[in-house]
Formats: sequence, structure tokens, C-alpha cells
Amino acid sequence: MTELLKAEHLYKQYPGFTLQDVSFSVKPGRIMGLIGKNGAGKSTTLKSILNMVRPTSGTVTMLGKDFFRCEKECKQKIGVVFGGTDFYPLKKLSSITAVTRQFYPDWDQKKYESYLTQFDLDETKQFRSLSSGMKVKYLLALALSHDAQLYILDEPTSGLDPVSRDELLHIFIRIVRDKKRAVLFSTHITSDLDRCADDITYIQNGHVLKSADKETFIRSFEHLKSPDDIKPLTLEDIMLRTERRLDDETAL
Repeated sequence: MTELLKAEHLYKQYPGFTLQDVSFSVKPGRIMGLIGKNGAGKSTTLKSILNMVRPTSGTVTMLGKDFFRCEKECKQKIGVVFGGTDFYPLKKLSSITAVTRQFYPDWDQKKYESYLTQFDLDETKQFRSLSSGMKVKYLLALALSHDAQLYILDEPTSGLDPVSRDELLHIFIRIVRDKKRAVLFSTHITSDLDRCADDITYIQNGHVLKSADKETFIRSFEHLKSPDDIKPLTLEDIMLRTERRLDDETAL
């Protein structure tokens, strides 16, 4: 299998916004970062891939299968975390987990319990009592506990303190070490991607501006460097300067 995920020519139209001709692929053993400013289409891209919103057109191949035809089968082998997800607020974590694990034949209770310990989660607590960061950790504990091959995460490090973010990035790196699994995650914290990403896809105004391995990606924006730049551009530099140039062109 050359790719665990391949999105081709995805379109999704809303009043005032269009996701247009989005194509990229995620290979085993790789961590791909999805970047773009707020409102660029990152979350819409991920939701379109997962059929959480139905794309107007386009195809998604996941784990070698047509995702829209084999959605249930594919979802058994992926781990998904979306920021802002709220379960029943009054339910204890133990109750939520008891329901969730029934959907996954490959659920690993020992692994789940190890993540509870690692993330310092108390199953007797109600979901509503968790901080934003702890809610993300709980969602990650669920996603990481059923032998997924592909992880799709929307802003997974948002709301986490620096130590927890560092811990999470090391988990991502460990996940892909066997060269059989992959991670795709969107984030506005580009410094996280500077540290762990193998590939970058940059969404701007609903279309893919560039998708490539990280070194090639950074080199392709060398034209944005100024004479005062001694070090290579960071992903944050690239985003800031690209968006500023776009704003300048729009203003003309």
C-alpha cells in the first residue's frame, strides 16, 4: 500500500466559501501537518475526508479502499480527534468509554488504561468537569486504544500546556516508527510541526497552495526570504509572509 490516505479533487461549497480541488496523500510512517490560517479550510478538509460533511465532488481512498463505499470498515482502523467535541457532559468517563469500546473489535483495554495513567485522567470524573486540555487528552486516549493505522486529528495540541504538547508529539513520533501507521493533523501551532512533521500541506482560501515533504516545502518558499534572514525560514515565517503577500495583492 503506497498511501494510507489519498484525497483527490475534493470540492465542498458553502455560501461564501468553497473548498476547491483539494488533493494530497499521506503515506505510512509519516506525520503530515495541515496548516493554514483560521477559516482557510483545514477543518472542512478533514470533515470532507471523513464524510462528516459530504463533499460536492472528489474521492477519498483510505487504507486502499474507497472510503465513501467502505466507510464503516475504514473507520474501524482510524483514530479521530476533533477539538470542541463534547460528549454527554454529565456522564462519567468510564460510562463514555464503555459505550465507545463496543464499536471497536480491536479495542485494547490495557493500552487505554496506560494512557489514562500517562495523561493523569480520572475515569470517575464527569466529562464536563475536565479542562479543555484534559478533554483533548481523553479523546486521544480513546483514539489511541484500538490499533488504528491512520490518525486524523484537528488541532490536537490546542489547549495543552507545553509539557503535554511535547508529550503528545513524542507519542505521534512513536506511532509512526513501525512504518505502518501515519498521522495527519491540523494545527495553528506551527512550531509543533517544525519539530515532528515529515510532510506539510498548506491550505489557503480553500485550495492547496503546496503539499510536499517538509524540506522540499520550506525550500519552495525561499523566495520569501529577505537579505536579513540568516537562518532557514520556519513554517510560521512562511505562513505569515505568504498571507501578508496575499493580503497586499487583494488590497490592490
